[in-house]
Amino acid sequence: MSAIVRKGPWIAAPAVLLVVLANSLSPQEKPSQPEKKAADNPRVEQQKIRVPKFREIYAETPVTRAVDRGLQFLASKQLEDGGWASPGYGRNTGIVSLATLAFLSRGHEPGRGPYGSRVEQAVVWVTSNQKSGLIIRDTSHGELYSHGISSLMLGEVIGMVDSKRKGLELVHRVHRTAINLILRAQNVPKDRWNIGGWRYTPSSEVSDISVSGWQLLALRAAKDTGLPVPDKNIRQAVHFIKRCAHPSGGFSYQPGGDPNTGRTGTGILSLEICGEHGSPEARRGGDWLLKHPLKWKGPFFYYGAYYAAQGMYQLGGNYWKQWQLVSERLLLAKQSKDGSWPPPPGATHEEQAGAIYTTAMAILSLGVEFRYLPIYQR
Repeated sequence: MSAIVRKGPWIAAPAVLLVVLANSLSPQEKPSQPEKKAADNPRVEQQKIRVPKFREIYAETPVTRAVDRGLQFLASKQLEDGGWASPGYGRNTGIVSLATLAFLSRGHEPGRGPYGSRVEQAVVWVTSNQKSGLIIRDTSHGELYSHGISSLMLGEVIGMVDSKRKGLELVHRVHRTAINLILRAQNVPKDRWNIGGWRYTPSSEVSDISVSGWQLLALRAAKDTGLPVPDKNIRQAVHFIKRCAHPSGGFSYQPGGDPNTGRTGTGILSLEICGEHGSPEARRGGDWLLKHPLKWKGPFFYYGAYYAAQGMYQLGGNYWKQWQLVSERLLLAKQSKDGSWPPPPGATHEEQAGAIYTTAMAILSLGVEFRYLPIYQR
């Protein structure tokens, strides 16, 4: 594999990283994960829920074929320097990281397999865009969105690669600095309604569930890699997420607001990965989602599809079984001939984000059961 030629003061470190990655990374074994909790809807007769066998999950199916076509599309659009471009957000680290996560979710590790070099190049591009701790470039809607997604991606890369191998020093350094920034941003003084969460910038004194969800995913991935994440920070985040729980069962953007699919999926997933397995708030969120199934309309279809799929998968049982049927059927039907996924009617923001964003989010929504990404594992 040949290294990409880059211009600028950061040529040396990425070039070295590419060479070392290509020669040092080995595939990560992926044992099937035992079920650790029984947090499903108690009204469901769980013995009737059929758990697919390992070979069935990894066999070729309509879902794997759709995902592979989507990855082919993403690969065809990757730029020479390893990044991707968005029509509305330019060279955005968050969108590049989502595309990278899409490849990782199918088991394409840096330096291994047909897309190994592309994953390497994308990781190098992201790590080269850290400024004063923030992993951002061309962002127009909240620095911590891009930063949280990129931090999550780097944590997943570290988690998928053999920890005994050398060559990821740069990734580890950028990742550690990024996680420390997330913790500092959470610790900014806030009032009793906003304490524990995050919003658009590291200095924000208010919080919302959307930005907070990405930071929690990043912290969970970081904790899995061995980085110290104080329990106090997790507890405070859990309290904020629970304050966003709506009396109707869903989750709101901020305490006192109204629920939607994306916010509710974020709330469920946030509680699940923070150790609140099958909490009353999460189960009520799952019930709310089953009453409000995914529909092909804006404004944030793919955002909702992604978070709801992850959240319902973590809840498991009938929650996941019912949601999976609707979600997969809809996403498979909407894939374009070129392998990409288009924005639905009324999704102005997702149209601006572009086909790289929508395709990556669709792949991540469909690939939750692949279980390659550590964050997806129950």
